[in-house]
Amino acid sequence: MSLVSHVLQRQLQLPAPRTRRVAVDRDLRVPMRDGVELLADRWAPKVGADRLPTALVRSPYGRAGVFGLLMARTLAERGYQVLIQSVRGGFGSGGVLDPMRQEREDGLDTLDWVVKQPWFGDSMVLVGMSYLGYVQWAVADSLPPEVKAMIPVVTESALTREFMRADGRSLELPFEWGAMVATQERPLSMFRRNAQAKKTERAMRVLPLQDADLDAIGSRSQYIQDVLAYDADDPHWDRLDHRHRVAATSVPVSSVTGWYDIFLPGQLRDFRVLQDAGKAARLTVGPWTHAEPMGSVVTEAIDFGLAHARGEEPPERAPVRLFVMGQDEWRDFESWPPKGYEPQRLHLQADGALSVGMPDESEPDTYRYDPADPTPAAGGISISHGGRVENGTLEARPDVLTYTTAVLEDDVEVVGEVSAEVWFRSSLAHADVFVRLCDVDEQGRSHNVCDGLTSLASAEELTRAEVGLWPTAYRFKSGHRIRVQVSSGAFPRYARNSGTGEPIATATTLRAADQAVYHDPEHPSALFLPVRSLP
Repeated sequence: MSLVSHVLQRQLQLPAPRTRRVAVDRDLRVPMRDGVELLADRWAPKVGADRLPTALVRSPYGRAGVFGLLMARTLAERGYQVLIQSVRGGFGSGGVLDPMRQEREDGLDTLDWVVKQPWFGDSMVLVGMSYLGYVQWAVADSLPPEVKAMIPVVTESALTREFMRADGRSLELPFEWGAMVATQERPLSMFRRNAQAKKTERAMRVLPLQDADLDAIGSRSQYIQDVLAYDADDPHWDRLDHRHRVAATSVPVSSVTGWYDIFLPGQLRDFRVLQDAGKAARLTVGPWTHAEPMGSVVTEAIDFGLAHARGEEPPERAPVRLFVMGQDEWRDFESWPPKGYEPQRLHLQADGALSVGMPDESEPDTYRYDPADPTPAAGGISISHGGRVENGTLEARPDVLTYTTAVLEDDVEVVGEVSAEVWFRSSLAHADVFVRLCDVDEQGRSHNVCDGLTSLASAEELTRAEVGLWPTAYRFKSGHRIRVQVSSGAFPRYARNSGTGEPIATATTLRAADQAVYHDPEHPSALFLPVRSLP
């Protein structure tokens, strides 16, 4: 048994291996309909491998390292044969990588090839996280009968479109990913990750952004250029959008995600579509960022995937299992969003207060936002440094407003969709409104719970900005306080708003703006929390 498998067994309480002797058949050639061949490795027990269920993993990140040792070997030791395939254009596979645009056809061709192999048994399970989960949705409505289950983790069926929203343009997530994919096969790349991360971070400040890929990776990245050139509604992205396939999925689906995952809203949408369509589906949401549920891929493949592959029922549990942060416990529900949680308005008040009552007459609060010194992101949604962090330094900035409740006499439990409406005016037409929900403990330390941003194009007029925050499950304990931050950015998670209205790719001028947040009876800015009454 490998060291990685041994550590996983102890930490994740995996079943003991059925075998410790695993072999790898490398560089299998899988033909595509256009003549291109994609390479794959087959991991399997040395004895008795044929006819075992197959776990199919399709990846743009190679077939060795974490995917080979953590996923493939661990699963091969516990009842699977595992096929890891490099997608088109990477790690020896033929063709040119065109991220996410070729996965429908290549995925279907791969499925067709696998079921015809002499070593294939009667069943297959699709497994993987992030891009490796997205490729499952690309074929979800056309699965052969041999596929018995899907396990998409920290992913969604329209993977990139959330990044390119015209009313909330991400920068860090697609830029970091584009730079990583462009450099991951360079010599000694794994030893240069820290240096590359610093180059990428510096490049995101380059103007115009259309030249930033040259600074980050030394060459053009078509993916980064496309991200900058086309927003989410452009037909350019239509081939990447597989939302219409979700309801037609024919196999049980176990979705796993985290409250600080970059794809959380889309994954919850996909699960709700499955439930509304009457499909067999379950959902697990933990207190995780994007990279943290790796172990859950393995546990779900064993507990959920193997059971379905063998024609058995997986261990019984509720359809929805959520980790309620603050209370720090797992809870079971029947649906998403759970029933019994009603929206409650918390109104922004004068002097930085936050309460249920309507605000009194008051002057707006003001701050100055300067994109040359953009309000930074602190934790939250990020590939590399997200999650729950202390927000004291952020809240001390003059371009961040805070509104805080009195000390809570009782616990307040929030589970579901969170949103805000902020009456807002800027000295410029183009401005952003960022809202963050925080928990302030007895020592006055503020930690982020969830957040979101929206961009305005007529902000010089008094506007009611509607901001969708990330969903959450959180219990604010008695003795704590609830806090709302309002600012105009979270860089580099979101691209900084130049204030000029120039296209994001070509903008070169940065204009500072004076912002105003209103909270009076005619303009009742508020946070909406789905709250359940507690005994």
